[in-house]
Amino acid sequence: MTGPVSAPTRKDALELDAADPLGGFRDRFTLPKDVLYLDGNSLGALPAHTPERVRRMIEEEWGRGLIRSWNEAGWYDLPRGLGNRLAPLVGAAPDQVVVCDSTSVNLFKVLSAALRLNPGRSTVVSEVGSFPTDLYMTEGLAPARRLLIGRDAPSLTELLDEDTAVVLLSHVDYRTGRLQDMAAVTEQVHAAGALMIWDLCHSVGALPVELDACGADFAVGCGYKYLNGGPGAPAFLYAARRHHATARQPLSGWFGHAEPFAMSPDYRPADGIGRFLTGTPPLLSFAGLDAALDVWADVDLARVRAKSLSLTSFFLRLTDALGLESVTPRAADERGSQISLRHPSAYAVVQALIARGVIGDFREPDIMRFGFTPLYVSHADVWDAADAIRQVLSSGEWEQSRFAERGAVT
Repeated sequence: MTGPVSAPTRKDALELDAADPLGGFRDRFTLPKDVLYLDGNSLGALPAHTPERVRRMIEEEWGRGLIRSWNEAGWYDLPRGLGNRLAPLVGAAPDQVVVCDSTSVNLFKVLSAALRLNPGRSTVVSEVGSFPTDLYMTEGLAPARRLLIGRDAPSLTELLDEDTAVVLLSHVDYRTGRLQDMAAVTEQVHAAGALMIWDLCHSVGALPVELDACGADFAVGCGYKYLNGGPGAPAFLYAARRHHATARQPLSGWFGHAEPFAMSPDYRPADGIGRFLTGTPPLLSFAGLDAALDVWADVDLARVRAKSLSLTSFFLRLTDALGLESVTPRAADERGSQISLRHPSAYAVVQALIARGVIGDFREPDIMRFGFTPLYVSHADVWDAADAIRQVLSSGEWEQSRFAERGAVT
C-alpha cells in the first residue's frame, strides 16, 4: 500500500532550477533582493534596460529631437509597430494587432464594432466572474443586452441563442486562474452565429495564445502584467483581418483617420487595423512596453508554458501539505500561470506575507492569489514562498490587528 507523497524539498527546487532553460532571463529584470515577487500577474517586474530606453526617449528623442521625432524617431508608427512585435505572442499574423489606449477603452471599441457587425441580434454574453471592467463596459454599452454565466448559472450552451450577437470571455479567469479552451469555445460561439471577443490580460506572456488558429474575431489585453511594460503601460487590440474592411468603432479620433494630417472635417477610417486607433499615443509609456518587448523577442513560449506548469504544480504540492484549498484547477490544460488559495482570513494572511517580503495579492472574499512569472520566478522562490506561508499560518502572526486593516488592494 502506497503511503502519502511527501512535500518537495528545497533541494528538489534547486535541482529543477539547475535544469531550467529560462533561468538566465532572471538577470534581465531588476528585482529587490529582499522580495519574493509573486504578483507579476498584476504588475510585471522592471526589465533592466527599460530605464535607459525611457531616458533615451525623454532626453534624446524629446529633449533634442523635439517635434522632429514623430518622424525621425518613428513615434508616429509605434502603435502599429509595437502591435506587430506583440502579434507573435498572441498567435496573430502581422497587421492585426495595434497598441493603444487602455483595456477598458479597447473593450468599448471592439464590443461596439462586434455589435455593428451582427445586426438583428442584441444579446452580449459574458461571465459573472469576469474582471469588472469587462462587465462595466458591456453594461455601459447595452444594459438590456447582457447575460451572465458563471459557476452557478446556466452553461454557455444554454445561453447561446438566435439573439446572441457577441460573447466576451476572459481566456484566464483573474480570480481562479481557470483557463478556457479558446478553440472549442470560439467554434461553439461561431456555430451559434455570434462573434467572439477574448480578454487576454491574464494569459498573454504566460502561455501560448493562438488567436488566428482559433478563429477569434477580436481580442484585447494589457501590457503591464506578464508583458512587463510598466505601470499604466498601453493596452493592445486584435481584430481579425476578415473584419478590417467593415468594422467600425465609435471612437473616431484623428489618429484612426485615413489621412490624419489632411485635417479633414469629415471622418474616414484608416484601412486595416489602424481604424481602431483613436487619439495621440502616450509615448513615454510606449517606451516602457517597447523595451519589454525586446525581452520577448528572445523567448520560446512553449518553454514559458512548460515552466509555468512546473512552477504552479510545485506550489500546489507544497501548499497541499499545508491543508490549503486551491480554487485553481489542477488539470494542467485548465489553468493559467497563477494559483489561488482559499483562507477565511485571506486578506490578513497576505498582508503578513507581504510584511515578510513575499508579495502576492488578495481577491474578495477569501482568495490569496499568487502569480508565477516564468521569466524571473524560480522553483526556489516557490519553495521559499510556501515555507513563508507555513510559518505565517503556524505562528498565527496574521492575527495581529495591523494585518486586518484594509487599505487599497490592486
